[in-house]
Order: sequence, then structure tokens, then C-alpha cells
Amino acid sequence: MKKKVSQQKLLYRWKRKVYATLMFAFCFGTFVFIQARFASIQARFNRISASLDSLKKPRLDQRPQIAFLFIARNRLPLEFVWDAFFKGEDGKFSIYVHSRPGFVLNEATTRSKYFLDRQLNDSIQVDWGESTMIEAERVLLRHALRDSFNHRFVFLSDSCIPLYSFSYTYNYIMSTPTSFVDSFADTKDSRYNPRMNPIIPVRNWRKGSQRKSLPEFWRDRPVPAEGWKEHNCIPDEHYVQTLLSQKGVDSELTRRSLTHSAWDLSSSKSNERRGWHPMTYKFSDATPDLIQSIKGIDNINYETEYRREWCSSKGKPSPCFLFARKFTRPAALRLLREVNFSFTIIA
Repeated sequence: MKKKVSQQKLLYRWKRKVYATLMFAFCFGTFVFIQARFASIQARFNRISASLDSLKKPRLDQRPQIAFLFIARNRLPLEFVWDAFFKGEDGKFSIYVHSRPGFVLNEATTRSKYFLDRQLNDSIQVDWGESTMIEAERVLLRHALRDSFNHRFVFLSDSCIPLYSFSYTYNYIMSTPTSFVDSFADTKDSRYNPRMNPIIPVRNWRKGSQRKSLPEFWRDRPVPAEGWKEHNCIPDEHYVQTLLSQKGVDSELTRRSLTHSAWDLSSSKSNERRGWHPMTYKFSDATPDLIQSIKGIDNINYETEYRREWCSSKGKPSPCFLFARKFTRPAALRLLREVNFSFTIIA
């Protein structure tokens, strides 16, 4: 009987030791796990803090950037031109692309590292001639303004090409204290709608590059006597210009665009090359003479204001345009291949 009791005591003690050992192992494992998790959280916190500090404190090696704001349908058909333009200039520019909602710039849709994941996640559907174009520009600006290093903002379409090297373009834009906005007083074509008065007085009414409507547009309807009814104004050609005029900042503008468009095509027999849209340069148009003719433009005639302005940069005569449109993909490919369209030459 005593032997049986003794065995039970030994078994009881053994169970207590096993239980104590398991509890110790569990507690120790829990302690190690908590320590590891704490270290991981602490490391993550340190990284976040470092990132926030880097945003608060200006980086000594960071230069002011130009934000390139692209409005595209889907992918960028001329990305190979821009890839050559941006190459080796990291830290001096940022890129934002507004394309149709849901479109993603990944390795399947772009071959340029500069455009990877640069699409906006809150883009809208844009229709030509509608106010949605204005909203798309506002979305682009909203994103670009979040980066304090963006000092200049350039709007571009998916058919634009640069005409000069990045270095020349950067210095041209950064050295100018004013904003380049294609803005003209409407004193000739009577696009102003009197119904806008007094909210928008005629003295503040401005427009950008826009052709007068073609006779074909009025083929099945009488041409109105009032000029403003005939033109059927496109919102994005007036909104920014008139808004800035309303705000009284005309003196802070260089009232011309840096992007060349071929509008004066009244002698063309092709309907495609006349009217509300600028000329589209195709493969056969992409010649050295074309590029040199655009680069050679050094003055602009303001027909609606009856004046001519000579272009300048840093107080010296300069080309008027840094970019040009509208180029097809075959035309841009020809420029790179045959015309020796190099961005290492600045003039």
C-alpha cells in the first residue's frame, strides 16, 4: 500500500515538473515572439519616421523639378522619344499621366521605366470639346502640387514631342519667372457670349489657340449673325486663360505657349488638316526641314490683338517653342531614325 502511494506521489511530481516545463517554454516562446514583433514594429516605425523627416527636411542634393503632366487616351505612343529625352536627368523632373480610368502603366503597356506606374488612380473619362478636359488638368495639378520639389508644370498631350535636350529645356523654363500660357484678348473673332456678363466681363475674356469653325460645320444650318454663336467655344481653350485674367495675374504670364501646333492650314484640301484640330504630322511629314522650321520660329503674331512679340529667354532672343504636336508614332520613329533627332544637341 505504501509503495502504491509512493508511486502516485512520484507520478504527481513528474506531471508537475512536465507542466512547469511546458509553461516555462510557452512563456519563454511568447516572450521571444513579443520581442521579435516589437523589434519589427520599432524598425517599421523608424523607417516611417525617417521617411516623414525626409519629407519635412529639404534634401540638399535635390534640385527643383519640372512636373510633366501628360493627358493620354491609354498608353503613350511616343514614349520612346520621351525616354531618350529623360535619360540621365533623374532628380530634375517628375511625371504624371492622366489616362482613361482603370488603365495601368506596367511592363505590358510601357517599355520606358520613366512611365511605369505613373498613371493617376483617380482619372476620369475625358471627351474632346467637353469640360472633362479641364477637370483632367485639375486632377493632374492636384497630384503634382503635393510634391514640394515641383516648381514648374508642363501640360502635354500624348502626341507631343520635345524639340531640344532636357538640359536646354530645363534651363529655358526654370530661368523664366513667369508662366507660359497661350492667352489672347478676344477683340477680333467675337467669341464672347454676352450672357456671361457681369460674372465674366468682356475685358477679362481670354482664349488660347483655336480655329474658327469650318463652313462644313454649318452646311445644314444657317450661319448665325452673332460671332459667339458660330464658334461653339471649346472650354479648355478658354478656362485657364480667363480664370487667370479674372484673378488679375496677367502680368505674371508670358502669354504664349511653349508647344507648337500647326493651325494655319486654310489652303489645305484635306478636311482632316483644317478646322478645330491642329495638323497631324505623319511619316511623310517628318523631315529635317519640318523640325528646323519649327525651331526657327522666333516671333508670334497676335492677330486678335494686332501685335507681334519676339520670343526671348534670359533677356536674349530665343526660339519660341520647346515642344511640338501632333505627331504620329511612325513620324516620331522616322525623326529618331532618319533625321538624327538627337537630344544631345541643344540648338
